[in-house]
Amino acid sequence: MTAQPTTPDAVSIARDLIRCPSVTPADAGALGLIESMLARAGFKTERVVFSQEGYPDTDNFYARFGTQAPCLMFAGHTDVVPPGDAAQWRFDPFSAQIADDMMWGRGAVDMKGGLAASIAAVLAFLAQNKAFAGSIAFLITGDEEGPAVNGTVKLLEWAHAKGERFDHCILGEPTNPDALGDMIKIGRRGSLSGAIEVQGKQGHVGYPHLADNPVHHILRLTGALLARPLDAGTAHFDPSNLEITSIDVGNAAVNVIPAKARAQFNVRFNDLWTPQTLADELSARLTATAGSARYTLTFQPTNALAFLTQPGPFVDLFASAVEAETGRRPVLSTTGGTSDARFICNYAQVVEFGLVGQTMHAVDERVSVADLHKLSAIYQRALGAYFA
Repeated sequence: MTAQPTTPDAVSIARDLIRCPSVTPADAGALGLIESMLARAGFKTERVVFSQEGYPDTDNFYARFGTQAPCLMFAGHTDVVPPGDAAQWRFDPFSAQIADDMMWGRGAVDMKGGLAASIAAVLAFLAQNKAFAGSIAFLITGDEEGPAVNGTVKLLEWAHAKGERFDHCILGEPTNPDALGDMIKIGRRGSLSGAIEVQGKQGHVGYPHLADNPVHHILRLTGALLARPLDAGTAHFDPSNLEITSIDVGNAAVNVIPAKARAQFNVRFNDLWTPQTLADELSARLTATAGSARYTLTFQPTNALAFLTQPGPFVDLFASAVEAETGRRPVLSTTGGTSDARFICNYAQVVEFGLVGQTMHAVDERVSVADLHKLSAIYQRALGAYFA
């Protein structure tokens, strides 16, 4: 009997990736490690640096094994957020120490652990399946935790221009709230941020008729934004939600009416809205209640649109792989913040499934060693079912 070739496991790959201090937008050797492993396995690999004025240059990576359809792509990012004060960590944040059955380090959960599990799964699948009908791709950026300008969005455009086509994608972001198998993300809400600035007239609080208090106006205007729900939600999305995140007047005196006031807000919106239709609705609410207020309403540019991967064969296939390995049927969810899936959805059906996210971005970020192995097994089972 011929022995099967040994491939690196998720734990060893995660260890090596965490030891690369790839704080956004630095690569620190992380993409090179992945490129080396995949090239040895027969992938065609390419590194691409994207630039745009006002943003840091970013290194990106693309690899593909095979040329036939269907193509299943794994996506992710090697960049991590800063560790903060390393002295507050139990271990050096880039040491990838294993203790108490956990691997500790920045990026262990978000998302070098997920990347490691996908790479280990693909290498094991290829070692056991020399010929299969289809292709496997990896699309990895170093700009997910940063401004997301020179990363996945441009890498997808670049790949598409070269003739690359994808059918389905698995993005290994941490999606599970408490235990592996809890949740698959099949969509994400959009995000729109804005600000209201009211111009008043400064004056003495004892002579309010000589002034125009912008604080009173801004309270009325922000109240209009919150006066009624934006919607009641949809089959797969919660109701859209607006949060006032600050009200500032810059006034240190208690006996002076300030000259201006500014409020900021963010809306996480579902698939009933686009950024433009939402902006129109909020503008109409302010117009209806503005009265004598002199104000400006501005919105920040956004590339975070709501999207949904409709439940169907691909979602069912992946959910079944999760259930087979964990014993849990995962909930299909659209909760949480944004991710690079908002770009990928324009090129392929995408689901997100990764590790338990309780320690992501936190001091002492860590992942269960058992979960790393289990996540890799889920991905490998999904590969087998996909190319069956």
